[in-house]
Amino acid sequence: MQLFGVSTKLIKPGDNLVKIILEALDKQKLEIQDGDLLAIASKVVATVEGRLKKLSSMEPSAKAKKLAKQYDLEPSFVEIVLQESKLIYGGVSKALLTLRDNVLTANAGVDQKNVSKGYVALWPKNSQKSAEKIRKEIEKRTGKKVGVLIIDSRVTPLRMGTTGIALGMAGFEPVKDYRLDKDLYGNSIYITRHAIADDIASAAHLMMGESREQTPVILVRNAPVKLSEKVNPKSTIIPAKECLFTKLLLQKSFTESR
Repeated sequence: MQLFGVSTKLIKPGDNLVKIILEALDKQKLEIQDGDLLAIASKVVATVEGRLKKLSSMEPSAKAKKLAKQYDLEPSFVEIVLQESKLIYGGVSKALLTLRDNVLTANAGVDQKNVSKGYVALWPKNSQKSAEKIRKEIEKRTGKKVGVLIIDSRVTPLRMGTTGIALGMAGFEPVKDYRLDKDLYGNSIYITRHAIADDIASAAHLMMGESREQTPVILVRNAPVKLSEKVNPKSTIIPAKECLFTKLLLQKSFTESR
């Protein structure tokens, strides 16, 4: 598998993201091939979709003020997190543990990095639809069959630092099921499924970085994926009551965001 970082100009609300990506690829003399994947940072997708919020425009609720004081956060920031979250389980200093789009994540994906001062970026409204829209536009413009991932960073329980996660994906199967296979010794495999999309997202996240790299797109070539016109996004999700982490969290007290 090969990964190529794609540097772009500073992306602004209303920009044509696919046009910018294709121009950047051409400038770097990279040509899209059938079977390639494009991993795209969720923040640039959110930016062109206008998913930015001005902190000073928010009127914090009593709940937001209480959580802000408890977890050392700005009340207006917490108000946006409340609006973006389905559930809030608690938190630590500077971060709330939230459920957003069936993903357990910090601050519902609301982020102050790489946006204008006084603003925050949200996740795309529907990352799955955004990925499919981008895939179709790339195919229309280039004639190539590709896959698209919209990715962000996440934290893992008891592990320091961030890795990648695929919020939306199109054009390839995101999970490989091993439950009908056997291992090297002939043992049956009962529960293992491989999160292909998330592994690729982590590889792309490594190259994107978390600061001023200005590399919001990674071209992935020869990835071990199965291309597919129709992707079931629910295949990447475990119901909360079956998840090793959230099943235990659901037994504890939590704050409803709405």
